[in-house]
Amino acid sequence: MERYILNNNIKTIIKRNNNTPRAAIVIFSKTNKDEPKAGLYYLITQLLYQGTKTKTAEEIATILDENAIDINIEKKADYIRFKIQCLNEDVEYALEIFKDIIENSTFESFEKEATKIIGEFNADLDSAKVQAQDNYYRTIFKNHNYGTGRKEIIEQIGSITQDDILKAWDEIKNYTQKNITVISDIETNKIAELLEKYLSCFNMINMQYERKNIEEITENIISVVEKEDANQAQIFQGWQFPSIYSEDYASIILLNTILGSSGLSSRLFLELREKQGLAYTVRSVFEPYILCGNFFVYIATEPKNIKTSIAGFDKEIKKIMTEIVSETELEDAKNAAIGKRQFYQETNLLEASIKGYYEFLGLDYTFEEKLIENIKSVTKEKLIETAQKYFSKPNALCVLAPKKYLKEANLIC
Repeated sequence: MERYILNNNIKTIIKRNNNTPRAAIVIFSKTNKDEPKAGLYYLITQLLYQGTKTKTAEEIATILDENAIDINIEKKADYIRFKIQCLNEDVEYALEIFKDIIENSTFESFEKEATKIIGEFNADLDSAKVQAQDNYYRTIFKNHNYGTGRKEIIEQIGSITQDDILKAWDEIKNYTQKNITVISDIETNKIAELLEKYLSCFNMINMQYERKNIEEITENIISVVEKEDANQAQIFQGWQFPSIYSEDYASIILLNTILGSSGLSSRLFLELREKQGLAYTVRSVFEPYILCGNFFVYIATEPKNIKTSIAGFDKEIKKIMTEIVSETELEDAKNAAIGKRQFYQETNLLEASIKGYYEFLGLDYTFEEKLIENIKSVTKEKLIETAQKYFSKPNALCVLAPKKYLKEANLIC
């Protein structure tokens, strides 16, 4: 890997992977401010596909398709990520198209796109799981943009004006922290020249970070959604955890692996699905953000099993807090966690994405190697200490089911 700082002060890392046919360029742009209206940043990412002053959306789509160029723009909790993938020989052409999108997008069809998003999100909310998960995020991240769900976007996106979009896009384009990662089979100096030529459309001027802090959960919270036509109960139980910067990060990855992220061998799967037959789906998830982390356990089950499922969650959480894991289970978890992470290096795009992500977080692109070593060094004592440290904190329990079953589980009166 070689480091460059472009003339617009954007930090860039470039790596040459010999004998790889497709180049990958990944750009992270940090979300410096909370959205003034829910859905604004997502709307912008969708509008960037809708045509420029020089080309219609259809013309752009045709050019990309005919040249096997992929341009993907994603809105995440802490950033907007731009991904470009193409054949090595088409990198300059891909960057030329990308520059046109960044500099010349018209954002004229914002009302039509907002209407389309409302329709899509209303359709999403027909899903019991989506409703329940949105409610969970709204609860665990109360009064924060991390908790913005489809409901909030549907309510607010129609009030977004073109002035709102242009102001926010100017902020994203010129006033946010950015970094670029390129991995290809192209000589690095050539890549650096192309980035200087085509990515001067981005800047980093007078960056100010103004995100609201997370409200800490100080007592257990129960939040329910009554859905009479739900065939399954959707149960989310979660805790506010630390971010990726925590010294406990490697231990948390292993807690997640042991509890529910390792599929058929995880404790939740074996206990709640295999032994008790409670689950259609059961797992745990750990999501690290910049401001904090989010660890939740989830099950989809028959509504009559709500109380039993929650008790099963409690049993497994208490077990991992009080009983030292065996050496075999710990080693299996380490192997599973490390094995899963090897996937991140399989293609140039995946490698550019993970290395760029670590650079974006200020952790250095070599963080993955350090993390694997940290995972290997986690002891049984460290694991139980970490479990006690975070699972002892208040949690949010969010359940969707027909009213009758919520009453039977004593979740409502």
